[in-house]
Amino acid sequence: MPHSLTPRDKGNLPVLSAPPLIRLDAYVAEDGSTVVNGHLLEMGGMRPANEAILDAIAMFARTLGAPVAATVIDRPAQQVARLRVLPDGSSRTIAEEEDLPPGRERTAAEEEAFPPLARVERIIQHAQREELHAAFVLASALREHLTLRRGAEDELSLEARAIEAYIAYLRGEYMISTVLALTVARIRCRTDLNRAAPEVARATAAWQRLWDEGQVATRGQELLRMWERLSEEGLLHEPSHHAMAEAVRTRLERGSRYVENPAPAPAAAALTAAPEPAAPEDRPLKPTRRGLRRFTRRPGRSGG
Repeated sequence: MPHSLTPRDKGNLPVLSAPPLIRLDAYVAEDGSTVVNGHLLEMGGMRPANEAILDAIAMFARTLGAPVAATVIDRPAQQVARLRVLPDGSSRTIAEEEDLPPGRERTAAEEEAFPPLARVERIIQHAQREELHAAFVLASALREHLTLRRGAEDELSLEARAIEAYIAYLRGEYMISTVLALTVARIRCRTDLNRAAPEVARATAAWQRLWDEGQVATRGQELLRMWERLSEEGLLHEPSHHAMAEAVRTRLERGSRYVENPAPAPAAAALTAAPEPAAPEDRPLKPTRRGLRRFTRRPGRSGG
């Protein structure tokens, strides 16, 4: 599954002279790993993820001498928590309608303070050191926050998802890699068909490593429809892409006993039918209720 892990710009570091932060971001992975502003937190012992997050955000508030906003994506709880944290360490969750209104200015200010490219560089560095767990958690956090902020079809969101898929591939998590890469390919086929072939190729490379015959059949049928549409549109320019398309067709034919009910829609119609969610494999996140106790803390409780 080809993808470059060479940093593009070693000088691309977080901007220290950016305006005061209007929002921080945090992420709790399924395994409890915790990320704040693109940095994986070291949590000694059995320290809860929510306490580590609140301490890290309170440190920023003390440094700025003012309350700060924070958005926490909590995957185990499948919730998005929006917080206000004060310099004294106290915090409260707020309802979505109380949050700062969305807009390009706010997004630009947030990304000026902690540029997505700087986070990508950090992911690359972890991967080059073969610290693949850290690289994968950071890539997941980046993709989740960019998708929440910009939408799944945004260029930065797509790039983050492609990187996450590649790190999963390096870890041997081929099912996860296939799901992520297929989502990128699906979006490209719908929004920019001329750029879809490399993404379909990456999804195919991960799919070729799958052993579960049900997943091979289901995912393979979608890949084959993508390859057929690209062929019909005259967009298969690379010999390797022709070879991959044929490899998918051959594998499905050899395992035809697992493909008893193939999707009936023609290749083009299947990809231009009524729109489905941009990333259907993403589990939806619920906005947190005001006063969620997990992220609510009284003054003086900060451990930082």
